[in-house]
Amino acid sequence: MRMNIIKLTVFAGIFASCASCSVQSNTVKSTPTKNTAKPNGNTSKTKETVTAPKPVTAIPPAEENFRTTLPEVKREFRAAWIASVANINWPSRNNLTVDQQKAEAISMLDMLKDNNFNAAIFQIRPSADALYTSNIEPWSYFLTGQTGTAPYPNYDPLQFWIEEAHKRGLELHVWLNPYRAHHSNGGVVNSLSMASKLSDIVIKLKNGMYWFDPANPKTQGHVSNVVKDIVKRYDIDAVHFDDYFYPYATYNRGADFPDNASWNEYLRNGGTLSRPDWRRDNVNRFVERIYKEIHAEKNYVKFGISPFGIWKPGYPAGIVGSSQYDELYADAKLWLNKGWVDYFSPQLYWPIDSKGQSFEALLNWWKSENTMNRHLWPGLNTVEIKVSDRPTEIKNQIDISRQILKNDAGEIHWSIAGLTKNPNMLPVLKNGPYKDKALVPKTPWIKSVPLQDAYHICC
Repeated sequence: MRMNIIKLTVFAGIFASCASCSVQSNTVKSTPTKNTAKPNGNTSKTKETVTAPKPVTAIPPAEENFRTTLPEVKREFRAAWIASVANINWPSRNNLTVDQQKAEAISMLDMLKDNNFNAAIFQIRPSADALYTSNIEPWSYFLTGQTGTAPYPNYDPLQFWIEEAHKRGLELHVWLNPYRAHHSNGGVVNSLSMASKLSDIVIKLKNGMYWFDPANPKTQGHVSNVVKDIVKRYDIDAVHFDDYFYPYATYNRGADFPDNASWNEYLRNGGTLSRPDWRRDNVNRFVERIYKEIHAEKNYVKFGISPFGIWKPGYPAGIVGSSQYDELYADAKLWLNKGWVDYFSPQLYWPIDSKGQSFEALLNWWKSENTMNRHLWPGLNTVEIKVSDRPTEIKNQIDISRQILKNDAGEIHWSIAGLTKNPNMLPVLKNGPYKDKALVPKTPWIKSVPLQDAYHICC
C-alpha cells in the first residue's frame, strides 16, 4: 500500500508540473501602448515620458477553476460476502492444493475489481477456527479437511487475501462468527477443537452444533482475545460479525438454549433482570466491548455487524416474521442507536413487493433509527431472493437504497456465488448501477482514509 501512495504522490507532482507549463504557455504577452495623441500648442519642449501599463497575465479558465471543475468521484460501498463455512464459497472444497486455493481467491478478487466493487467480506473464523496463522485457535477443517492441520506447503491465507485485495484497490473485511464453537458440517470434534479445549463454556445443541455460552465471562474474554490478535497483526480494513448471537431456535430443535447453569449463577449473585433481558445484556456488553477494543488497538479499523433484517415484528407497522430481539437476544437497534458499530448491514433478504417484509419499509425504518449517523449498507439476497428475475430485482433494490441513503449508499451481496453463478447478474450490475467505479464512503468519526483514496481510481 505504501508503494501505491508513493506512486500517487509522484503522479500528483508530475500533474502539477504539467499544469504549471500549461499556464506559462497560455500567458498573454503584453506590449507597451504607443502614445498616438497629437501634441497641442501648450506642449512642453521637454521630452514627455509615456509609462506603459503593467502586463496582465491571463489565467486560463481551466486553471482558475481547477479545484471545482474536477469530476466528482462517486462514493458507494459495494461488497460481497465470501463464506468459508461448509465450503460455501472459498475454498470450494477442503482438499484443494494451496495453488488451487490461491487461484480461486484471485479469480474472485479479479471479478470484484473488474465489476467495480470495492470491498470483500472474507470469513476467516467460521466456528472457533482459523483461516489464518493463529496461536489461539486451530486451523479450520474447511481449509484442510482436518481441524488443526496446517495447509501444505504452509502459508497464511488471510495475509494472501489482504495483499491480493489491496493490490486491486479492494478493502478486506474479516468476518468472524463470535459464538459458534463447532459446525455440524465441520468434521469430528477432535482434541484440537475449541469445543474440546473450552468444553466448560461450550454447549452442544441438538442439531450437532456447539455454541459458546454468551453469558460466561470466559467466552467474552476468549473471543475478545481472538479479535484483538487479528486487528493487531494484520493490515485489515474492518472486523465483521453476522447475525449469529444466541442461536436460532431451530438449531436446538425448538428447545430453549440450555444455559441453566449460567442463569442460576446470575440469580445467586443477586441478578434482577428477566432471563430474556439478561441474555440481551450479555450480548450488548460484548458488542460494546468489541467495538471499543478494536478502536483502542487501531482506531482506523472499522467494525461492522450484519444482523437479521427484522428487529421485531411490527417495526415498522405491517412487518411480520421472526424477531431477532426475542429469538437471538440481539438488540441490534440499541447497537445502532448507541453507535457501537461503524457500519450496519441488516440482512434485507426479501423482495421489494413483499407484503410482510417490505425492503423499502425496512430500510427506511433502520435509517430512522440511525441516530448516530453510522454507515447503513443493507445486505442483499443476490444468490436466492425469491423472484423470477433476480438481476432486475437486485438492481432495483440498489436504486431504492440510493434514493434512501443518498451520498452514503452501499450494499453487501449475499453471497459472491450470486454474482458468479447467475450469468445475467454481473452484466446487469456492470451496465447499470456499477457502470462507474466508486470509492468507499468516508468514515469521519474515526481516523481512517478509505483504501482507494491512496490509489488511482483507474486501478
